[in-house]
Amino acid sequence: MLADDLARYVELHRSLGFRFRVQHALLRSFVIFAETHGDEFVCADRVLVWAVEAPSPPQRRNRLLTVRRFALTMRAEDARHEVPAPEALGRAHFERRAPHIYTPDAIVRLMRAAASMEPAGTMRPSMYATLFGLLAATGLRISEALALRLADVTADGLIVRQTKFHKTRLIPLHDTTRRALDAYLLARARARDDALFISNTGKAPAYSTVVAVFLRLARAIGLRGGPGQRGPRIHDLRHTFAVRSLERCRNDRAAVARHIVGLSTYLGHAHVTDTYWYLQATPVLMAQIAEAAEALHWGGAP
Repeated sequence: MLADDLARYVELHRSLGFRFRVQHALLRSFVIFAETHGDEFVCADRVLVWAVEAPSPPQRRNRLLTVRRFALTMRAEDARHEVPAPEALGRAHFERRAPHIYTPDAIVRLMRAAASMEPAGTMRPSMYATLFGLLAATGLRISEALALRLADVTADGLIVRQTKFHKTRLIPLHDTTRRALDAYLLARARARDDALFISNTGKAPAYSTVVAVFLRLARAIGLRGGPGQRGPRIHDLRHTFAVRSLERCRNDRAAVARHIVGLSTYLGHAHVTDTYWYLQATPVLMAQIAEAAEALHWGGAP
């Protein structure tokens, strides 16, 4: 019976446009576990026993809440389904990892280290130097940059088609960024693959490969410690772009409001509130905030 309930539950969500792959896998695991113990309905105690088998607290809580949503739906049809309490495994504790805001010098050193990679004279060093520079200059997601094709480079900028939220957007480029990209395009002119960024294999590198190269270079130039130690991440280039762009915004409320909306569109966020997540206090921004607060205190326009 639980298996039939799960099939209807999954079909409902997919009919609404959800992929529902991860949730389906978790629920299928739970249903198999529950039916092995003879359960025909969701049993709260069984949910907890199954959930705590996960290796970490966040995964245990995710298991619990995933089955809880399933149980709530099923209980609307049959009261014999039990709904476990949302805090049965404790309250969720989320701590945001503070992003690293790169200095211009650090970005230059990272690009130079990439350009010095072996084998010299091949596409590999040129590709990584250009890729890291483009991430810093545009705030693109790594996945978006790796999905770019040659046809996506236009006179008006980059057309980003493979986005997180399945929306196509145009990324205008600064003149210096455009010249660097044109130089790279000239170097890869003979390559057959239409991917914009290609390594020595003639294909776009995998996401995991790019991250591994970044970590190795970051350690080599002193941006990070050894393996296992925390430090700047490649995704922090996106945070840095957002913060530096805000630093250059005119310091008044109306200008900042317009800038945030434009920045949200440029970064490809679904909601402007998502952009606030990328902003981090810096000395420049704190000084601007202090000036605005002082103006407000003395009766001026903030």
